[in-house]
Amino acid sequence: MSSVKRVHNFNAGPSILPVSVLEKAQSEMLDYQGCGMSVMEMSHRSKEYESIIQTAEADLRELLGIPTNYKVLFLQGGATLQFAMLAMNLRPAGASADYVVTGSWSKTAWKEAAKLGATRAAYNGESSNYSRLPAQGDLTLDPQAAYVHFCHNETIHGVEFKKEFEVPAGVEVVCDMSSDFLSQPVDVSKYGMIYAGAQKNAGPAGVTVVIIREDLLARTPEKLPVMLDYKILAESGSLHNTPPCYAIYIVGLVMKWLKDLGGLPAIHKINLEKAGLIYDAIDSSGGYYHGHAAPDARSIMNVPFRMPSEELEEQFVKEAKKADLIGLKGHRSVGGLRASIYNALPVESARVLVDFMKEFQRKNG
Repeated sequence: MSSVKRVHNFNAGPSILPVSVLEKAQSEMLDYQGCGMSVMEMSHRSKEYESIIQTAEADLRELLGIPTNYKVLFLQGGATLQFAMLAMNLRPAGASADYVVTGSWSKTAWKEAAKLGATRAAYNGESSNYSRLPAQGDLTLDPQAAYVHFCHNETIHGVEFKKEFEVPAGVEVVCDMSSDFLSQPVDVSKYGMIYAGAQKNAGPAGVTVVIIREDLLARTPEKLPVMLDYKILAESGSLHNTPPCYAIYIVGLVMKWLKDLGGLPAIHKINLEKAGLIYDAIDSSGGYYHGHAAPDARSIMNVPFRMPSEELEEQFVKEAKKADLIGLKGHRSVGGLRASIYNALPVESARVLVDFMKEFQRKNG
């Protein structure tokens, strides 16, 4: 693919995939490993496909160090379906759940869960426009809560938890890790459940990864619709019905790519370098560029920032696109600019963006 044009892709999701993964998928598009058909054409009950999904799971377990008493599910519906599904499965009748609301996605998760039962906002950062994260003392956690839910990284507001907060004994922690999944090492054993849409760091849109401790499956109530029942989906190995076969295949290729890089410690080091370059450019601009998130809450995946005027921001996006810097317009709910710098984005792309920012300020500052 060396002769094919590739832009600097800062899209927030679906987002950039590793070129080597795309090349591997391209080479196997018509004939997967001699079977005479594409992964998109084969039966999900075939030995070939069972090997694909089982290897993807095994490599994910290795990368994250997932304990043996956790199930891994490859589901559909995006993280958004999990907002309702986790409440259906993990919040017993009459129980309440706590939500730490630090941005648009945790707010949406809270609202979805509230449609189905009792919820509490153990923290709500709306008054600060979700620019910071709570200190331990800011949290009002219910020791009787069925679980406490938080979003590890807010894609829109660009805040990211740097460490886990303390919860009352016996309260399970459920985490939406969609936009920083696999970007750094994580101690899975601290969580009852982790879920993530794949389309940021793990693969293409269409598959959602759920990692859930086995004993929590006992909470699943009877008579849930089968495709909303974690217990049944876990028992089937994510093959109760036809899964998003090709998307899971690509996830498997991404797992191999991460392993070849040296695993999550290696990609974390690369991600820190990319984020450091862009934040340094913002901080050294004399206020011409200013980040949304408080410095101690800054995400290494999503960097939202503003400029002196909306007119300049519009001009920035237009000129950036001409320079093959794509996806820099901020989310419609907050405006401004945003650089999403997921795992597959090369360090060189971050350097090109920084050079463009400096030159744009020189010409228009």
